[in-house]
Amino acid sequence: MKKLAALGLAVLFLSGCATIYPIGQLYTGVKLPSMMGDGKDLKYSKVGVAECTSILALVATGDASIEAAAKNGNIKEIKYVDWHVENILGVYGKYTTTVYGD
Repeated sequence: MKKLAALGLAVLFLSGCATIYPIGQLYTGVKLPSMMGDGKDLKYSKVGVAECTSILALVATGDASIEAAAKNGNIKEIKYVDWHVENILGVYGKYTTTVYGD
């Protein structure tokens, strides 16, 4: 019985979805670039931020869209976008989109 329980725990902790972004089982705190823009013109005069949150992986609210971040920063021309993800055991998650532009 102990071997079966150990095998079940090993499968639980070692399995997961394959993603292009790093995800921690216990905690995730990463800043990620978007695939937007060529990175050549990184001069900008404004920054806009938008956020959404997740509680217990059951309820998620907010608007972390690029459109909302651009509106919050009064940005008409988007130069670059970053994402920041923070998640603790799936209990609390905060997802932030940051838009840079003019």
